Amino acid sequence: MPAGSTGAVERAAGGVLYRPAAAGLEICVVHRPRYDDWSLPKGKLSDGEPPLVAAVREVEEETGTAGIPQLRLPDVDYPLPGGRPKNVAFWLMRAGSDGPVRDTDEVDELAWLPLDEAAARLTYADERDVVAHVAALPPVTAVIALVRHARAGERKKWAGRDELRPIDPVGVKQADRIAALLTPLRPRRLVAAPPLRCAQTLEPLAAALGGLPIVRDSAVAEPPGPDRLPARLAAARSRLAELCAHERVVVCSQGKLMPQLLASLHGDDATERFRTPKGDGWLLTWSGDRLMGASRL
Repeated sequence: MPAGSTGAVERAAGGVLYRPAAAGLEICVVHRPRYDDWSLPKGKLSDGEPPLVAAVREVEEETGTAGIPQLRLPDVDYPLPGGRPKNVAFWLMRAGSDGPVRDTDEVDELAWLPLDEAAARLTYADERDVVAHVAALPPVTAVIALVRHARAGERKKWAGRDELRPIDPVGVKQADRIAALLTPLRPRRLVAAPPLRCAQTLEPLAAALGGLPIVRDSAVAEPPGPDRLPARLAAARSRLAELCAHERVVVCSQGKLMPQLLASLHGDDATERFRTPKGDGWLLTWSGDRLMGASRL
């Protein structure tokens, strides 16, 4: 912990919520009467709440608009008046459906402004820096959530065919977490590797989306052996490129493919940093055929 800081980090999350406009993009900024400031919509995490879930919730509560998360933005860190450090995780979000502002005690006014006017309106320099970062980005054309299947017990203890091994009770909870994380993404397509555990991982999400079908696809499955890895990587990359046409997609894959696939997408041989626990995943953001970002869920 930095010198002079006191206590554990207070964590918050929020978003740069945007919508297309005639002259470019407009983003939403909010006025908080308690502080008499203009800021990006944000708020503290509830106990055990994932930052992405908190960001979507806070943006909707403070603006009345459901944000569709697209890209993890730079965090903002600053000390609170008593010296306790605070971290705010921000996401770029496209505006979805509108409704009333729910947190009227926190927000009494909001404004949709072009990027330069929004930056000028914001009270805090670090949030102006976040907006400047957004202004320099190319347009987002597709978002793919790539997740590893939920826990499915131990292979050596399963007597049947491995592709029929189901998720276990811990895996059920992990699948529910994935649904909570990714329902706000409003995916238009769900894709799973052929093993049963991969489809089961996406079933709660499919149900939350009104019964969106889960498409089985061997291109995103782990290879049958190490010698088949190069061919499978080529197939997986090709399939992800095709899926970008659907704009928002969730893919459930497997542990012997994902680190290599993510490293390959980054032009990197260091697969260790892309190792992904079961029931976890990544948000991949594209602009055309360029991978703009990959952030852990």
